[in-house]
Amino acid sequence: MSSGSTTFERPAGSVAFVGAGPGDEGLLTLRGAELLSRADVVVLDRETYGALLRHCRQDVEVVEAAEEDTVSLRAVTAAKGGRDVVRLCAGDPMFFSSITDEVAACAKAEVDFEIVPGVPPATAVLTYAGIPAAVAVPEFRVVDATQVDDWAPHAAGAGTLVIYNGVSCAVAIGKALIAAGRPDSTPVAISSAGTTTEQYTVVTTLGRMAPDLKHAGMTEPALIVVGEAVGMRDRLSWFETKPLFGWRVLVPRTKEQSASLVEQLRSYGAVPEEVPTISVEPPRTPQQMDRAIKGLVTGRYEWVAFTSANAVKAVREKFEEYGLDARAFAGLKVAAVGEATARALVQFGVKPDLMPSDEQSSEGLLAEWPPYDSMLDPINRVLLPRADIATETLVAGLTELGWECDDVTAYRTVRAAPPPAPIREAIKGGGFDAVLFTSSSTVRNLVGIAGKPHNVTVIAVIGPQTAKTAEEFGLRVDVMADKPSTSALAVALAEYGARQRQAALVAGDVPRRPSQTRRGARRRAK
Repeated sequence: MSSGSTTFERPAGSVAFVGAGPGDEGLLTLRGAELLSRADVVVLDRETYGALLRHCRQDVEVVEAAEEDTVSLRAVTAAKGGRDVVRLCAGDPMFFSSITDEVAACAKAEVDFEIVPGVPPATAVLTYAGIPAAVAVPEFRVVDATQVDDWAPHAAGAGTLVIYNGVSCAVAIGKALIAAGRPDSTPVAISSAGTTTEQYTVVTTLGRMAPDLKHAGMTEPALIVVGEAVGMRDRLSWFETKPLFGWRVLVPRTKEQSASLVEQLRSYGAVPEEVPTISVEPPRTPQQMDRAIKGLVTGRYEWVAFTSANAVKAVREKFEEYGLDARAFAGLKVAAVGEATARALVQFGVKPDLMPSDEQSSEGLLAEWPPYDSMLDPINRVLLPRADIATETLVAGLTELGWECDDVTAYRTVRAAPPPAPIREAIKGGGFDAVLFTSSSTVRNLVGIAGKPHNVTVIAVIGPQTAKTAEEFGLRVDVMADKPSTSALAVALAEYGARQRQAALVAGDVPRRPSQTRRGARRRAK
């Protein structure tokens, strides 16, 4: 650098080769997630690993890995330009690696690179199938079928043999192992789409692979597992035996309302799909809410009653508009109609003073509400911020108890736009295994924007009123929550799924999802 001048060098970028794991996005390593969060460019197979983009910044550049001839060049060019690149790789990048040329290109270009191990299918898929990798005999052998010309050395081992890329020639591999001396009674498991909710496993023996795989429809990615360890599956299987494993469940709610419900359904093995049927919008005339917030701050009310999480959200947004926070509730009593509403209040920083102890509804809240007492209550007014279509049950009940109510429209609920055509076709054609109705309006709106669910679809409702509405639309109600909460509804559906699975096993049948029982549905053995 010459005297009197200043040179700024662009910081060097880097390329990280990150193992994306075997399929379950939850198996991404912490280091992998950290690198994705900092990445300027991500190279991946979007169809397979697109869900992992949730770890990235919104402005991240996404490059499709299928462009194999340009991946190395683009990654190197980006890194040379000071950008951080993450190349997502299947499983573990160094386990039957297909990216060695890309790594070599980085090294040749003198670009900093890092290789982050991932969870390999060889162990993860076995674990998800309930098969211990090494049991009894401490030997575990993994081979790539495309690289094997002679199966005799692999037949000689007494431990577990795991075979990649062998589904298309599975029967031939079985015959070769038998010919090389492996008993035809040796247990075999073939597991496809491992660690995902599409996983399914066929258990057979070397001698019966041909008939047992004939109609199984096995496709890659899949693993063939050979050895006595397969016999442990009956006792150790935990993933495919979840009560709603693989069930495609329709959740017709707004996304804000369905987040916790979706997570609960996933924990039962379901594949939830959110289809908004209600759009929440501000009131047409905001002046009423403006006056209510002013009255809340100036001491006009003794109570504020929230009948939904959306009402909490509407009040919270008004508070933020005026520069207020939860401290404005000081001295007020706050009521919540149920668990979801209470959670929204707690997140806002407000702990409810009153909640129903039994039925989570307006009736349940009224059963707990104290009558107005002029000796105890200096103010007899209640603020009730609600939807524009709310019923009058709560207002009438509070009036009977001696309270005066300011019934304020905090938000409007309008019917959402119809879902995409494939979703509508799945609803009417039996592509969904179950649909959860959390209110009468979700029944009316779903039927209005997408049509009636197919008769094989399990209909689950949150309570008697929703059941009545569903039946009015000609739907058969199969499941009803024992109390009106979304958590209880998910539990009830899981219990129903567990009973159906157990009944099939007792009858000696293969458990099938409801969608697999419709006419024309492809059935596959598990």
